[in-house]
Amino acid sequence: MKFWQRLPIFYFLAAVIPAVVVPFAHSGDKKNATQQTKPVGQAKAYVAPTDPALYVGSETCKTCHEDIYNNFANTPHFVTTMQGKLDAHKGPGWDGCEACHGPGKEHVDGGGDKSKIFTFKDASPATISARCLNCHESNHDQSNYGRSAHLQSGVSCLDCHSPHHAKEGEFLLKDSSPRLCYSCHLDVRAQFARPFRHRVNEGLLQCNDCHNPHGGFERHQLRTAVGQDEVCYKCHADKQGPFVYQHEAKLEGCVVCHSPHGSTNQRMLKQNQVNLLCISCHSLNASVGAAATPSFHNQATKYQACTLCHVAVHGSNTSPVFFTP
Repeated sequence: MKFWQRLPIFYFLAAVIPAVVVPFAHSGDKKNATQQTKPVGQAKAYVAPTDPALYVGSETCKTCHEDIYNNFANTPHFVTTMQGKLDAHKGPGWDGCEACHGPGKEHVDGGGDKSKIFTFKDASPATISARCLNCHESNHDQSNYGRSAHLQSGVSCLDCHSPHHAKEGEFLLKDSSPRLCYSCHLDVRAQFARPFRHRVNEGLLQCNDCHNPHGGFERHQLRTAVGQDEVCYKCHADKQGPFVYQHEAKLEGCVVCHSPHGSTNQRMLKQNQVNLLCISCHSLNASVGAAATPSFHNQATKYQACTLCHVAVHGSNTSPVFFTP
């Protein structure tokens, strides 16, 4: 009798079943992994038909949609009516109204039948945005919209932009900044109402100076980030360094101490009393050869601002305890 025949049946099954089941399980895992890595809101790119006979031209659209056409004529998109003439390689389907709505011959022949042409009204955010990105994805600002937090939350291009009835002509926005952003980001609107804030409401800054609304690779769709503070250094270059003695808090970014949108505290600090803000990190001081002991001096009123002595809180070239710049 062979050796394996002497083993109890459950030993045999224990050896055989994993060999049969595991490959199927792994194949399922691969399938699920593929599905999970597919971006939410991803839509198939629009490919315009190439048959010139399917297109009627924007002048034909104007005969029924004159008001829309006249508004369209005053927007940056109107240049698309010349696209075929400017770039012969584009071919049909890239000019004017039909560049977005698709070929119009069946729509016209059907007496304006809306089912014979693409309308944006009932389309999904992903489908709408795919149409827009057909032209705009080569632009650096819009190239990452497919992975943006906005699209993943069901916000399409047309929730912010209006190709036909824009209030802000240059970027075809439905409203001016920051009101447009505030229509969704009510919590941020409240932060900018605080007494110490960046001057966004006054028009000195725009939301998109720091954030890219079309998406990117950084948290909060920030335009640049090294420790999340590179975007701050665009304006606050004197705080960047490098310094001989770096404040370790800089490694975690400016938001460790500051509230970037607004605060009830001076210098947009997260704490009203500076010493309490410092203690949140410097609660203990482990001296060489000594046990950890409380690091701060008398917390009476005269000592409540650590920066009275440690003036170079962002970093120093001369003092390891930031007494001097």
